Amino acid sequence: MTDPVIDLNADLGEGFGRWSLTDDDSLLSVVTSANVACGFHAGDPSTMRRVCDLAAERGVGIGAQVSYRDLAGFGRRSMDVPPDELTAEIAYQIGALEVFARAAGARVTYVKPHGALYNRSVHDEEQAAAVIEGVRLAGGPYPVLGLPGSRLHQAAGSAGLDVVAEAFADRAYTAEGTLVPRREAGAVITDADAVVNRSVTLAREGAVTAADGEVVRVRARSLCLHGDTPGAAALARRVRAELEAAGVRVAAFA
Repeated sequence: MTDPVIDLNADLGEGFGRWSLTDDDSLLSVVTSANVACGFHAGDPSTMRRVCDLAAERGVGIGAQVSYRDLAGFGRRSMDVPPDELTAEIAYQIGALEVFARAAGARVTYVKPHGALYNRSVHDEEQAAAVIEGVRLAGGPYPVLGLPGSRLHQAAGSAGLDVVAEAFADRAYTAEGTLVPRREAGAVITDADAVVNRSVTLAREGAVTAADGEVVRVRARSLCLHGDTPGAAALARRVRAELEAAGVRVAAFA
């Protein structure tokens, strides 16, 4: 039996102007894929360029983290954006990041929705289809990183795009395999030991314990490490070390 392989991704470039949220430099020494904010929930041209330069220098995959246009709400407010408008906004964000990725000698290798758009496209067929149409409009055969079994992945598959299943060690799951909404108590797991243990279990066994105690099967190729939590870089280093100690190979999917 071959050892399992897992990608570690993190949301990076989540700043704007003089404000900075994520420790991009430290996290880019740990993760294998960088979900770079494209200016709609966070990020600005200078930040996008800097993160792309660092990611390319360190051999980290560059992904476009697309969002609703919601700087004030950090992209965590669900919005009823008309499909044609959402499609154009997705393509716009990918295109902007692609400029900086190519200037750094790399390219955008995948797309991942952020926040409310990520959660909405799990169930909303229309919004999911608009996101995928935006990915296609951007011109590249970009793989789509998201929740297994989501409407987003169904739409991507129908469009002939590769899909990459993602899991979260620091988020609570429902018995259906979806994420517990952030507005609910216990939605975000803050105990470092628990996050590390869940990471290893997800990678080696493809399972996670849901909020109700039920064991849920979650077969994922990529594990998300949130970059906006306190001590994110130190926790990411610990997760990677424990994964490798458990015989898990850490490698990018694209």
